[in-house]
Amino acid sequence: MITFEEKVKALRQRHEQLLTRKNKPVTSSEDANFGSFSFAENGIYEKYRYPVLTAEHTPLEWRYDFSEKDNPYLMQRIMMNAVLNAGAIKLNGKYLLVCRVEGADRKSFFAVAESPNGIDNFRFWPEPITMPDTLIPTTNVYDMRLTQHEDGWIYGVFCAERHDDSQMDNLSAATASASIARTKDLVVWERLHDLKTGCQQRNVVLHPEFVNGKYAFYTRPQDGFIDTGSGGGIGWGLVEDITHATVDEEIIINPRHYHTIMEVKNGEGPHPLKTAKGWLHLAHGVRNTADGLRYVLYMYMTALDDPTRVIAQPGGYFLVPECDEYIGDVMNVAFSNGWIKDDDGRVLIYYASADTRLHVAVSSVERLIDYCMNTPEDGLTTSASVETIKRLIAKNKRNG
Repeated sequence: MITFEEKVKALRQRHEQLLTRKNKPVTSSEDANFGSFSFAENGIYEKYRYPVLTAEHTPLEWRYDFSEKDNPYLMQRIMMNAVLNAGAIKLNGKYLLVCRVEGADRKSFFAVAESPNGIDNFRFWPEPITMPDTLIPTTNVYDMRLTQHEDGWIYGVFCAERHDDSQMDNLSAATASASIARTKDLVVWERLHDLKTGCQQRNVVLHPEFVNGKYAFYTRPQDGFIDTGSGGGIGWGLVEDITHATVDEEIIINPRHYHTIMEVKNGEGPHPLKTAKGWLHLAHGVRNTADGLRYVLYMYMTALDDPTRVIAQPGGYFLVPECDEYIGDVMNVAFSNGWIKDDDGRVLIYYASADTRLHVAVSSVERLIDYCMNTPEDGLTTSASVETIKRLIAKNKRNG
């Protein structure tokens, strides 16, 4: 008969093996254990074989009561459902992710996971983040964007979900607002007032620099909790006081378009990366299908002297869920709100698949600029798409 101590020892060994598993890039479309993936040969980035974080990566102490007296069957007392949609930052040489961790109770919370290389060996800090609440209690929080601002603070902007009390009989009615908190170390957080813009907000991101002496936000205005309604795309607004952030004038800088990957909605991912050629932006686009909403990632660039002016936008998607990434709690979803640029130009892109697990793709500033500047834009019609392909065919003929 296996003793309680032996069960615990085996459990800890399996968990340690998972945490220390080496991650490897998918280098071939015929990768033996990974199936056929188009991204293995696209030249833009490399995806990695294993997710960097899953629900099984969460500390055992969060899930199990290790008292034999109180838990003789070694059951999970608190089950974790998913780890996804992480903000990302590099501090003191460590790669840190502020993850959205979702429990079996549907409540999400934030927790920090740390890695020495950004690719594998991620370990959660001992306890989840204690996030102060506001005067109006928040039912759920998720999808934090991290910005190391030039004012010296690290800001976390995230979605706060509350019940819509104007519809008391509808238990699915909710409101979304952009909450703001700041920290110096990701341990102690100061909760500021929610962003005010005159409508509901999701996917709000703080620009890392002052613009005309003000804080600048990328917004995603929407009429309802899910539907954007009259919301036209990725917005922009300036704020005088970050502690009582109010956007008086909101403009759309990256609009939605009919019959594209962003027909239903689009939103900024992590804060843009500053490069010599402009600001690199990673965003998500959503369209409707017979199988439900499809979330993909796309990129665009804006001018260094004016972050609202788009200077390049490749047509179509940049990254999509494929093979096993397609399957999970919410199928057909790729989402990112965190990336890290290393000093050598390497870019680590953290993305979640199917609202279930977190992955990494690796590229470089040079490659991403090339992709943005030299990939044709969406011509918005079939005829335009065909002409774009024909021009590439003709060019390749000329070059023999």
